[in-house]
Amino acid sequence: MKTMEKSQLAPRALVRHLLLAWLIAATVEYLLLPQSVKSLTQLQGIGQMSLVRVLLLTLCGFGALTFLAGSYPGFLKAERWMFAGTFGLLSILALSSSYTTPFLLLCLLILGILVVYGLFGASDPLKKEKTLRGGALPPVLEKNSLIYPVLVGLMALGFVIAVSAWTVGRYKTFSTPTFDFGIFAQMFHNMKESGAPMTTVERDGLLSHFAVHVSPVYYLMLPIYLLFPSPVTLQILQPVILASAVIPLWLIGKRHGMSQLLRTLLCALLLILPVTAGGNYYDLHENCFLLPLLLWLMYAVDRQSTVLTVIFALLTLCVKEDAAVYVAVVGLYVLLRALTHRPGAHKKELWTGIGLLAGALCWFIVVTWYLRTHGDGVMTNRYRNFNYDGSDSLISVIKATAMCPMKTLFECVDKEKLTYIGQTVLPLLAIPLFTRRFDRYILLIPYILVNLMSDYTYQHSILFQYNFGSTALLVYLLAVNLSDLRRKLVPLCALVAAIVVSAGFFFQTVAPQIWYYSTLYGKYAPYYESVADTLDTIPDDASVTTHTFYGAYLSERAVLYDLRYCSREHLLSSDYVVIRSNTDAEVDRFGGFEALCALLEEQGYTLRTQNGTLVIYGK
Repeated sequence: MKTMEKSQLAPRALVRHLLLAWLIAATVEYLLLPQSVKSLTQLQGIGQMSLVRVLLLTLCGFGALTFLAGSYPGFLKAERWMFAGTFGLLSILALSSSYTTPFLLLCLLILGILVVYGLFGASDPLKKEKTLRGGALPPVLEKNSLIYPVLVGLMALGFVIAVSAWTVGRYKTFSTPTFDFGIFAQMFHNMKESGAPMTTVERDGLLSHFAVHVSPVYYLMLPIYLLFPSPVTLQILQPVILASAVIPLWLIGKRHGMSQLLRTLLCALLLILPVTAGGNYYDLHENCFLLPLLLWLMYAVDRQSTVLTVIFALLTLCVKEDAAVYVAVVGLYVLLRALTHRPGAHKKELWTGIGLLAGALCWFIVVTWYLRTHGDGVMTNRYRNFNYDGSDSLISVIKATAMCPMKTLFECVDKEKLTYIGQTVLPLLAIPLFTRRFDRYILLIPYILVNLMSDYTYQHSILFQYNFGSTALLVYLLAVNLSDLRRKLVPLCALVAAIVVSAGFFFQTVAPQIWYYSTLYGKYAPYYESVADTLDTIPDDASVTTHTFYGAYLSERAVLYDLRYCSREHLLSSDYVVIRSNTDAEVDRFGGFEALCALLEEQGYTLRTQNGTLVIYGK
């Protein structure tokens, strides 16, 4: 009896009690709402909920479950079924007030996973006598062959060439807008000149980019830029960084017992995923570092290497202020994974998880304080669908999720996100979702939080940079879930099928973009060269206000403003003004093209040159 009590009160059991208690508390809180405000399409119901009551109910439920677990040896199985029963009840309540077919299917999927848990329980890594530290399996005994690593290297090189042709083609055809590529192009120019990440175009005045987003990781790119100082260099470096992710992924596959053939297929899948190449569509962003760095971090924690874990955790935090979310989630995952082992057997992993979680939270607090007090503030308006109190605070998002988890699920499958889910989950055959190692579901948090919960359209588009971090964790889950399958043909067939499906999505969504911009410059090279020659007539030391699609090309100067966002004062203080004759949003704010030209001429500007729609005025 004492042995049973001890196992029932182990840390892993306490975590289980806490989660079930919270789920029951959230169900009770939702049940107490008047029917008129239960709809998940609005925030009125969440506004009437009480976080204090949810926390109190959770604590009471936790105490009751812990008592029952310690008193009745047979309670464990009943507790497993309580998860499915409670979630089933909560789903019925939510669906009765906010029914959509995708919401129903999501509820059924989660309920199915919980039913499997009720039937079989969680996977116990202690039953695998050959399990290594961190849950890794012994490598397959096979002769090492250079063919596979060379093949992976060639595939990575092909990825770099294809994506570089795309991104450089965008730059050469003046298709890269000032926001955001022109910002980074000017920032790197100033980093080369002074070492500081200063821009004038980002907020219409001289300002450090780190006052908007804290991204010191950009300094890793600076040595290459110093050798080849051009925006073209930046466009090439991003796919190089992304392709480098095959190195930690190869090592992760090896760590988890995959053969060289399986590792090669795994790397091929990463490179053909629509999100891997698709995130380059809007040019350089610091998020590209998340893909390799998070895979390196997962490799480091699997190896339980303190040095590597610290290095890659710090590098990940340097990507951006919100990168702390990824490190915190990895820390929580490592912490919960440690709790699934025999008490005291993995203290190092336990402290690693605590350290990662605490370090990420501390960094996030410090960096958000810096942005609020010395910078431009933290961008928190992308979760308006959760800000029930009108505060635009991330704390409101956390509170809303804690009080009403069904709101989170409902928002994840609204109509505009279904295509994105298909483009990101189906190429992986949804394998990251299926495992009996329930601690691994923690790694889905960034995908849910960053890509699905927000109502900011760009965060659930494969053509933007917000996918790289969640993709790294999804691919890691794919690798470790496949490694749990002991039948050799199953992982092989799964990876081949995933590559086929991913290739289908890739050639439907991303390949046309790559082909278009890769060939556009070649078709009209004389025209684009003439535009470049016309822009080159502007002296390098002149201040310029420019149309957005000329901003990146003109970025290698100290003072640059964007025509659409600059103040009248900065417009009229510029030495040159570069505009397009066709009327669009750039000139509408000045009353149209003719009105803008008249304003400039009244202020002493003269028409210096014109090349088609390109018009340059100078003082």
